[in-house]
Amino acid sequence: MKRRRMLQGLAGALLGWPLAARSGWAGQQGQRKILFFSRSALFEHSVVRREGGRLSLAENRLVEIGRQIDCTVECTKDGRVFDGDLAAYAAVVSYTCGKPEDLITPIKADGRDGNQPISESGWKNLDAAVRGGKPFVAIHPGIWLLPDAVGGDCLGHGSQQVARINVVSPRFPGAARLGESFSMLEEWFSLMDFAKDLHVILVQDCAGMDTRAAADRRCYDRPPFPSTWARMHGQGRVFYTSLGHREDVWSSKTFEQILLGGLSWALGRLEADIAPNLDRVAPRANEFMKR
Repeated sequence: MKRRRMLQGLAGALLGWPLAARSGWAGQQGQRKILFFSRSALFEHSVVRREGGRLSLAENRLVEIGRQIDCTVECTKDGRVFDGDLAAYAAVVSYTCGKPEDLITPIKADGRDGNQPISESGWKNLDAAVRGGKPFVAIHPGIWLLPDAVGGDCLGHGSQQVARINVVSPRFPGAARLGESFSMLEEWFSLMDFAKDLHVILVQDCAGMDTRAAADRRCYDRPPFPSTWARMHGQGRVFYTSLGHREDVWSSKTFEQILLGGLSWALGRLEADIAPNLDRVAPRANEFMKR
């Protein structure tokens, strides 16, 4: 009990979230395991690449973050995990790279990670679990594993550069200490096709970004748009952030706060008002079309 209180205090201090706003931790002892799935079908990001069988940087960081909320993290790239009973997991975290049809297709030996694909029935099992109440967190390319659940799509990205991120929901867990805005060097996804019911937490403001190159102009010559949000998919809490490409981002306190806050809300450890706010905080986001 003392250990749990200590961990809750640590998480609360990091999140900058009032103690009175916490919900009870509903998970049972056997249901405090988070599944971190990072199969790469299109491109293997360096943060999830394993060397010599050792866990990747992102996997190790998520294990550390999980400890702060009294959870263990099971890391896998094997898509067959979704054919099993997902009731053993308190939440699923995705850092996959590829759309469902890519992740279902076996990969040839072409330099990508070569792990076992998701079966079609396994993918449906995951979607049904989230609709039924399983928390789901997607990071960076993980948006594509369950695109309907996340509530958005990705056109692609331009060159890595500094962009300003506006904090539009400062009372959401993890956002309180980010200030009104922050700037970060990152590979920025150009996101689109946003669901109307998003509760947007962070908005990317492309003003000041370098759009001289054609790829950058295609992705960043546009109005402000959501980069991090929360929503419900059926009964399941869903959290997404576009951050998480670079090693230094994964090692930063800013990203740790964002991810820890999203996980804590998704798991039901912390509550937040997730009323839709897209029309207020990024009213022109859905005007952007594929070009």
